[in-house]
Amino acid sequence: MTGTTRRHFLAATSAALFASPFIPKAWAAGSRDPRLLVVILRGGLDGLGAVMPIGDPDFAALRADFQSPRLGEAHRLDAMFALNPSMPALANLYDRKEALIFHAVATPYRARSHFDGQEVLENGMPKSGTGEDSGWLNRALAAMQPQKGVRLAPKRGLAVAATTPLILRGAAPVESWQPQAMNYARADTLQRLEALYDARDLKLAAALREGARVDLFLGDEPSMKRLQQEAPASSKGFALAANAAARLMAAPDGPRIAVMNFDGWDTHTAEGPYDGRLAKNLVALDEGVTALRTGMGPVWSDTSVLIITEFGRTARVNGTKGTDHGNGGVAFLVGGRVNGGRVIADWPGLSEKALFEDRDLAPTTDMRAVLKGLLADQLDIDEKTLGSTIFPGSEQVRPMRGLIRA
Repeated sequence: MTGTTRRHFLAATSAALFASPFIPKAWAAGSRDPRLLVVILRGGLDGLGAVMPIGDPDFAALRADFQSPRLGEAHRLDAMFALNPSMPALANLYDRKEALIFHAVATPYRARSHFDGQEVLENGMPKSGTGEDSGWLNRALAAMQPQKGVRLAPKRGLAVAATTPLILRGAAPVESWQPQAMNYARADTLQRLEALYDARDLKLAAALREGARVDLFLGDEPSMKRLQQEAPASSKGFALAANAAARLMAAPDGPRIAVMNFDGWDTHTAEGPYDGRLAKNLVALDEGVTALRTGMGPVWSDTSVLIITEFGRTARVNGTKGTDHGNGGVAFLVGGRVNGGRVIADWPGLSEKALFEDRDLAPTTDMRAVLKGLLADQLDIDEKTLGSTIFPGSEQVRPMRGLIRA
């Protein structure tokens, strides 16, 4: 089989986990200071459209819409996979070995409801409907407790959203910030708004102040006006928010863990791999990744950005030139600390027999293995805590190690 398989990858990465969940070595004084940003693509990204298995002989028959001269512009990742040409920045990071791609990956959820799929993706439970109202990323943040004599970076989360997504809800402190709502108001207006919220809603007042901090970290070069001029209309919203969030995280006293939403991936109609809804979203995502790298500046070397979605989409195109809710899909991990330049896939194939329920790319890699490996390597959380507290019921799912450079 061509490409790097999950089995080969796991066999090649046998480093032991750190023993204690209470001494995050990565955050100790005098050592590295890691950042972790999670971007949730809400609606279900078409993994076969973003990362095309051109080495699979059944791909062309299933996806005749990809047979275009633009297929020749796709960036070859290895003998099996090529990256959609709408993502040149991600292709560059892959070549720089700062990007990992996971294919045929999924959470344990196998139905096709956005609501339930996002619930499982965010709370880290084995199934939907458990009633768990905290998120795995918040539990990871809460698990990292300081030890006497060890200085930790600010231990709080940032939600770039109007309200905190489930993935970051829980006991650990989280600040919410919605950049569109701020409109970068003048200082005197901000002061009046802060006074109003202080008298009525302290949580809203805190969110308002967090948004106002963006101006401090954006600085004059490049200014917000310049960023707006440079970013295309189709992508400037996500790119602007990504750049501002990155600058907040890069600040010495800024949050080290954050979550961003990117809506609009439910491409039932007019998906268009090269010029339709999917292509436009991929352009926006790609420019957002560039904005993150720019905003992080020097701390990019200690940063990991995880890009995930609740499920993939159907292998076949439907009658309205789109794809419907599916199962197996893709996830991306980018950043200066990422041990990249690989597609990690235990590829199931796209033959009629291989499709899940005769319609979807069959999931062969548990998303929790990726998430556990990332938290182990980036935040030094031990395997016992990952299996019992962060992802309850996942004790049999081994962390995928070696995703992060030592």
